[in-house]
Amino acid sequence: MADRSSEEPRSGSGEGGDSSNTSNSSAVPDEVWEKFVQDSEREIRAEAPKEPSARARMVTERLRQQEARGELPEGWRTGPAWQETNGRTTRRRRLWAVIGIPVAVAVAVVAMKPSLLPGDPFGTGTPDTAAASPLGEETAAPTAPPAATDAETPTLDEPFAGSPALEWADGAAGIVLPEAKAVGGLSKDRVGTALRLAKKLLVGANLDPKTVRGGRPDAALAVLDPKQPEFVEGLNRSLRAPDEEHDPLDLLTRFDPAEVRLVGDVVKTRGRMTFEKGDQDGVAVRADYTFVYPVVRTDGSTEVTRTIVRRVLEVELLDPTRYVSTPDRLNVLRYDRDVGNTACDIHDGYLHPQFSSDAVSDEPPNGPLVDPYDRSREIGSGGGCGTVSRT
Repeated sequence: MADRSSEEPRSGSGEGGDSSNTSNSSAVPDEVWEKFVQDSEREIRAEAPKEPSARARMVTERLRQQEARGELPEGWRTGPAWQETNGRTTRRRRLWAVIGIPVAVAVAVVAMKPSLLPGDPFGTGTPDTAAASPLGEETAAPTAPPAATDAETPTLDEPFAGSPALEWADGAAGIVLPEAKAVGGLSKDRVGTALRLAKKLLVGANLDPKTVRGGRPDAALAVLDPKQPEFVEGLNRSLRAPDEEHDPLDLLTRFDPAEVRLVGDVVKTRGRMTFEKGDQDGVAVRADYTFVYPVVRTDGSTEVTRTIVRRVLEVELLDPTRYVSTPDRLNVLRYDRDVGNTACDIHDGYLHPQFSSDAVSDEPPNGPLVDPYDRSREIGSGGGCGTVSRT
């Protein structure tokens, strides 16, 4: 209860009155004050919010569900105008309820992968060509060349623009080994070893930076069996003094570092590999791969061109207990190549790409028009020095 001990004004002396007998008590009697307090407390309790009864909660929940379904009964004081407005509000609320879930899901997906949005709204700066879908693994010989692409000019930033190789795998990732299985009495492990060695030879001969830049192909030579002396000695001779009869390009991809250099670090690769029991009872592996090299002159020019090299290689991993051979080294049985976009009749051990700005030779090519990306044709068909239909 509040403190009421405040000072009250005293009444003045009346006729015959004595001011000394005036009472100092409150001017409001105690019973009046008590009634005021009781009335105030009663009003406060009446106005305080009350927890709804169980029945009230049940009715409220039923009405809420009816409202959500748009089934509210027409109120006895509601007119058509209110009902129409409320109907629009209810439909709008229900519409947002339906839209809200897909939007929430979409926001969550975009948050995890912003690249799904068109354009580059978050400024990721990813070039469009980087989003090109890679082709699946080549498991059988194609029946037709790749479809035509947009006639885009390759650049230093986009060296594979306008090329079917844009969707090919990068480098060694494009050499996918088949699942090793036992064949013809040869164990699964033996087959797996032969496949891995074949891949090492392909990488060392066509993708190793040292080899491609014209250096000694140590990685490739390390896979070859030195006890196949005619082949290994002939390859070393071609590296020392290349000529038409001794050409290292038969097995290796090499560019003259004084003339051109690769654009970036990526060489595009596509092909397939198979295996069987060989004629010498070893694991015979056949590899058919195409490599695409974007290059630029070393004189400061920014003009980009591409050279396309397709190779078919047949090797065999012999059993050293039965044949004179080195363990875990390959014998080369066959090697064929087709090269698109290189100068003809130059036998210095290097590929020499031609650029659009080069002067046209007075001597026309004597071979057919060839699509270097066409992996459906037999390698070496046509012969001669022809013209590529695209690079």
